[in-house]
Amino acid sequence: MKKYGIFALLFLFLAGTSMFAQKSKAQRKFMGLKKCKICHKKPAQGEQYKKWLEGPHAKAYKTLAGEKALKIGKEKGIDNPQTSEKCLKCHVTAFGVDAAFLGKKYDMKDGVGCESCHGAGGDYFKKKTMKAIVNGEIEPSSKGLTLPDEKVCTKCHNDESPSFKSFNFKEAKEKIEHPIPAERKAKYKKAE
Repeated sequence: MKKYGIFALLFLFLAGTSMFAQKSKAQRKFMGLKKCKICHKKPAQGEQYKKWLEGPHAKAYKTLAGEKALKIGKEKGIDNPQTSEKCLKCHVTAFGVDAAFLGKKYDMKDGVGCESCHGAGGDYFKKKTMKAIVNGEIEPSSKGLTLPDEKVCTKCHNDESPSFKSFNFKEAKEKIEHPIPAERKAKYKKAE
């Protein structure tokens, strides 16, 4: 009888820790690019929005309507790349996410936006939270903010893409870098 009691306790412990792990990985809300743009468009902040707008990720959804994408789509048996999950999974932010987790400002036509690389912003988009993150008062990942690494990029930049040639993380990162200027970070830390 004791033997079964130990197994029952072990089972309950494992089930409980599994539920905790699932809860801690709960889906956060995607706020949409326009929420990020509010703060990240200013020169003093680093003009991240402008840099994104000038880069390839801003055009990711639109490219699916282009001649090249339509040709590739036809070869792959895809009538419309802008509606195919095979294409959209890498050409839009939050593809396949339940609509309940998409904020009012979310628009898939924005292409590959901030939250594609930095995580759904529902828990970190507010100025107070971002300031606390920059000041080191809050661990970024606890609010869903991720600093993208090569694994994030190669979820899409890989040989599964019909137009993939190669991917050099270091070079790609340098092309799209958009840090908060050091002097701005210093101002955050002085405030309060």
